Amino acid sequence: MEPLVQSAAARRKGILLMVAAALCWSTGGIFVRSVAITDGWEIVFWRSAFMVVFVSAALWVMYRGAAWSRVRAVGGAGILAGALLAATFFFFIHSLMRNTAANTFVLMSTGPFFAALFAWIFLRERVPRRTWLAIAAALCGIVLMFADGLDAGRSLGNLLALGVPVAFALNLVVLRRMHATVDMIPAVMVAGLISVAVAAAFAFPLEAGVRDVSLLAAMGSVQLGLGCVLMTRATRYLPASEIGLLALIETILAPLWVWLGVGETPTELALAGAAMVLGALLANEWIGFRRARLAAT
Repeated sequence: MEPLVQSAAARRKGILLMVAAALCWSTGGIFVRSVAITDGWEIVFWRSAFMVVFVSAALWVMYRGAAWSRVRAVGGAGILAGALLAATFFFFIHSLMRNTAANTFVLMSTGPFFAALFAWIFLRERVPRRTWLAIAAALCGIVLMFADGLDAGRSLGNLLALGVPVAFALNLVVLRRMHATVDMIPAVMVAGLISVAVAAAFAFPLEAGVRDVSLLAAMGSVQLGLGCVLMTRATRYLPASEIGLLALIETILAPLWVWLGVGETPTELALAGAAMVLGALLANEWIGFRRARLAAT
């Protein structure tokens, strides 16, 4: 695959899309804490069902009568990307059910490493040294954020959490490969359909009340559906390694929303770690903008 050529304007658009996606994703923790049901399969079922409705409506608004042809155009690559994205839904929810939040988020924060590695192997995308340094600094910051709650046990929960960044990184590779010729937003809807079908086999009988269904509708539409659509659009403008790095904004903000929503105060280590992650992200993007502008002139 040819290297991604980035203008300053394209970088700006990609970064804004990815930051918005991470903002959406970061509300997942507060949504899960707010619902009464504790069955992970049912949470995935409702969340994915509402995501399918949201993305279907978005495709209709964007393409009208051509929406179905856009869905068919993704082909086998779209089904693969959808399956990988659906896998992250299951891994994330079931890891939280079997693991501490600290373990889950620390293992998920390895995503940029997998994204950079897989992009180099499968796409031959060169990863700048500044991005490797930013990834390393961000990972150190995230370990600090959750150091107080790290637990060496819970092997199954740890494996499920590690599945999230691996599947997410492979999904990015497929999206980057296909986005040059095919609109891959329909792959998000495919992911929802796959996860609904799988979760339905284990979620019944459904127990969610009206309040829980309302919260899961917002979760599926905004937190998951809109977030995944924005991320998919961002893959047109940014390399996989940078998308993985910007996705760490979710990890910074998720504890903040829980703090504001249910009063879980972050520790001083958590605040220091968040500052380190944010500093690494800002430094990487600032250097990238400078180089893009110099290249343009």
